[in-house]
Amino acid sequence: DPPCVFIGHLAVGFASKRLAPRASLGPLMAAPLLLDLVWPIFVLVGIERIHVDPGNTAFTPIAFDSYPWSHSLVTSVGWALLFAGVYYAVTRYALGAAVMAAGVVSHWLLDAASHRPDMPLYPGATSPLVGLGLWNSVAGTVAVEGAMFAAGVALYVGTTRPRDGIGRWALASLVGFATIVYASNVVGQPPPSASAVAWVSLGTWLFPVWAGWADAHRAVRS
Repeated sequence: DPPCVFIGHLAVGFASKRLAPRASLGPLMAAPLLLDLVWPIFVLVGIERIHVDPGNTAFTPIAFDSYPWSHSLVTSVGWALLFAGVYYAVTRYALGAAVMAAGVVSHWLLDAASHRPDMPLYPGATSPLVGLGLWNSVAGTVAVEGAMFAAGVALYVGTTRPRDGIGRWALASLVGFATIVYASNVVGQPPPSASAVAWVSLGTWLFPVWAGWADAHRAVRS
């Protein structure tokens, strides 16, 4: 099941190309996914904790017990500065780095809108926990995230054009695969264990790689 606002984060990645057209969609997609790229690793090594709790929210049975290092507001800003700093050091594209920093922090904001109150502001037992609870409504979640995803893809398609068949079909298959995964999460059964959730969530790393491959075969529209 989804550990995050899955297609909502993908939507931010797609839309970011409009703001930073010289940047590859790979890192642009990695930025809003970054917290969920490190999160399953932290769960598997025991730094952070989740458990499967059917009914925890209407949308997902995953209960997020402790994830301050990947998903607090303060650490998300730290991850944003690190990611953007590395990108800028490699590319010297300041606009791209700024857009990616915003993309990383957008993850926390979208999760805070979706989760029940389990999102920490900073690491430590004294941190308040926030969450507006969109996940308490399956229909509301699907409507909001679906609209975001469609808008993000539309912005990306309006910003780029395929150079060749790979540019066309790699993008189409990425969008189709993301949609299928999301739909299967919505209607699927609860996962068997927390470790199973974490192992499957490592598959999130596929999306920035796939996005970068598709984008390499597309050109920015004049």
